[in-house]
Amino acid sequence: MDSASDTDLLRTALHDLHVELGAKMVPFAGYSMPVQYPLGVLKEHLQTREKAGLFDVSHMGQCWLVGENPAQALESLCPADLQGLTTGQQRYSQFLNDEGTILDDLMVTKPVNPDYSDRLYLVVNAACKDQDYALMNEKLAGKAEVVVIDRALLAIQGPAAAEATARVLGDAVLTQPFMTQTEVEFEGDTLLVSRSGYSGEDGYEISVSNEKADALARALLDQPEVEAIGLGARDSLRLESGLCLYGNDIDTTTSPIEAALLWSIGKSRRAGGEAEGGFPGADKILAQIANGVSRKRVGVQPEGRAPAREGTIITDMDGNEIGKITSGGFGPTTGSPVAMGYVAIDHAKVGTDIQLMVRNKAVPAKVAKMPFIEQRYYRG
Repeated sequence: MDSASDTDLLRTALHDLHVELGAKMVPFAGYSMPVQYPLGVLKEHLQTREKAGLFDVSHMGQCWLVGENPAQALESLCPADLQGLTTGQQRYSQFLNDEGTILDDLMVTKPVNPDYSDRLYLVVNAACKDQDYALMNEKLAGKAEVVVIDRALLAIQGPAAAEATARVLGDAVLTQPFMTQTEVEFEGDTLLVSRSGYSGEDGYEISVSNEKADALARALLDQPEVEAIGLGARDSLRLESGLCLYGNDIDTTTSPIEAALLWSIGKSRRAGGEAEGGFPGADKILAQIANGVSRKRVGVQPEGRAPAREGTIITDMDGNEIGKITSGGFGPTTGSPVAMGYVAIDHAKVGTDIQLMVRNKAVPAKVAKMPFIEQRYYRG
């Protein structure tokens, strides 16, 4: 969490609603954000797994990338197959540096609106958005331009999210495929509705004008299955689902291959290097694909009830250091501690016995398969 005073913090369009709902507000990425509501983190987590939860993620960066061929331009910074996006399709990728390590991760969507054929819709992390915008404007100058979007962003997640959302926004969202975006009207405002999220559950991320954000949030919260959920449960939900958090599990010291994100690198992008119109660090990443890596992101299942927190040292059974935990905590759905981190590649196989140094004591653990829970995305 940030250490800035309340007067320094930005506020989302839903700030007053969070306060009204009794949220505990904390500094996060320069914003005043709800970490939990009176329901509490544990119950908020289980609410999302069992019914539906509504999250304010308006601190995230939203922008258009506008140009003659913005997908081609963005491929010079990202390893995903972006030129292969079909209308309304969304894809996960990363901004890479020349070392092939990760500057940020992002979602890229080709809009459904035919008037927007000259642009892509991007969502980037809150703490990285200014540097991301600057990177694109510098590296893509003359090819594409960043147009920042000042809108709210809501996420509704959980097995009841689709039905609850359909009552507010119409039945068209029910059959919308995973990782696609559509446009929906709400009280005269055009919403961008993506079927995606950060919990491992089915659901949507909805870009809405700041003026209509409160009305939309209240309409969704009026549905009997939906409760407001804070950052605390958001973190435990994504951890159980094996999803990376930038700054913890991926950063400028990790490559997509080390982070077990090979699937996010387009197959068409793996054949050539930078001389063939590739991405930053392509030669290094292609070498990792061909030759392997020395370490890898894995799931970790500690024995007992004590969670392994970020920074916990991982050793082999002889006490030799082999890695470090990058995210860890208690999994309310699994009913046990869950964690992820990086280990030496010869200890990365699921089922490998390892040890965690917790308060200078070796705690038994195993390398575990991720996700820790079944992901329930809507596949149609």
